[in-house]
Amino acid sequence: MADNTMMVKIIAPDRVFFEGELSFLEFNTIEGIIGVYPRHIPMTVVIAPGVLKMVNAEGTKEAALHSGFAEILGDSITILAESIEWPDEIDAHRAQEAKIRAERRIGDSSQDENRAELALKRAMLRLQMTKK
Repeated sequence: MADNTMMVKIIAPDRVFFEGELSFLEFNTIEGIIGVYPRHIPMTVVIAPGVLKMVNAEGTKEAALHSGFAEILGDSITILAESIEWPDEIDAHRAQEAKIRAERRIGDSSQDENRAELALKRAMLRLQMTKK
């Protein structure tokens, strides 16, 4: 492993989504967007829905990261993702339907508004990723 890279492993419930060396990683946390370079201070963060940006010598890749936890150590990062998808894995029609359902639930006082807002964020992220 080169000095300007870090080992990154992203694990989803159904697969190892990514494993390899990166020079930079950026994603949303519940406290805001975080950018991580090699030798970052150790920390554990809670992931919020957003775009995961991964940079290595070959270029930049992006994925839709919906939630989870990240353990950041100086030379490695492990992300335990509840859900993560490459843009080509997202069904735009299904995401649009999920967005409509979530918008309806937000206005319905009998529904859990926090869950509806999170569902809306996930649907909008999926739609955003399908347009890239």
